[in-house]
Amino acid sequence: MKVLILAGGLGTRLGEETVSKPKPMVEIGGYPILWHIMKIYSHFGFNDFVILTGYKSHIIKDYFVHYYQRYSDVTINMCNNQIELHKMRTEPWKVTMLYTGQNTMTGGRIKKAQDYIGNEPFLLTYGDGVANVNIKELVEFHKKSGKLMTMTSVQPSGRFGALNISSDNTITSFQEKPKGDGNWINGGFFVCEPEVFNFIEPNNPNEIFERKPLESIANAGELVAYKHEGFWRPMDTLRDKLELEDLWTNGNAPWKVWDKQNSFISLKGVI
Repeated sequence: MKVLILAGGLGTRLGEETVSKPKPMVEIGGYPILWHIMKIYSHFGFNDFVILTGYKSHIIKDYFVHYYQRYSDVTINMCNNQIELHKMRTEPWKVTMLYTGQNTMTGGRIKKAQDYIGNEPFLLTYGDGVANVNIKELVEFHKKSGKLMTMTSVQPSGRFGALNISSDNTITSFQEKPKGDGNWINGGFFVCEPEVFNFIEPNNPNEIFERKPLESIANAGELVAYKHEGFWRPMDTLRDKLELEDLWTNGNAPWKVWDKQNSFISLKGVI
């Protein structure tokens, strides 16, 4: 099952952090938040990623192209321009990067991945939030629901869109960013059937996924909520970034669900 990650936004509320890099490449503990998100999915066995890029997409591409060198010990022979890798970080990831346009909205970005997904269910999330969601349980919940789409719902401080959820966990309506507090809100970490693409207009870069597509899926009774009561935190502002950095630095990062041991292996290679 492929994992789509929305990674094309500007992230203007992060100020100087996103002047030189896209928001998903803002670092927490020396690693882009995109890396943290991928580690969460990988821990649960989901390693086939499709990253939907836009703003400064080349930085995301360069990061993965040079991933081995970035996290390896190296010896550079200046006589023959040979680089010897002494220790190499490995990840079981397959990473496809799709440039979906500089100003394309979320719906337009997702629609451009349709040919890469085909007629298979897929996972979807935003490239700027972390959580300790059990992805395997989320997928099993989705399968049992029989719905076209499952949305992980969370209950933070009430500054995002609200959901109306019936007794059988079916989402009866979706409204993005209303005023209020104490509501279950969209936490990302979706599971989707391929029919979800049918709710997104083709060739419309201005389609916002959280508006008409999600509202239509909810109105059709095909959107179900997976209630997550654990940790969830978006990185919308510099304050959010600093709080996540503090949790990571102090060893209190709840989203670090993967193995505490490092993933370096003793390996030599010449490139």
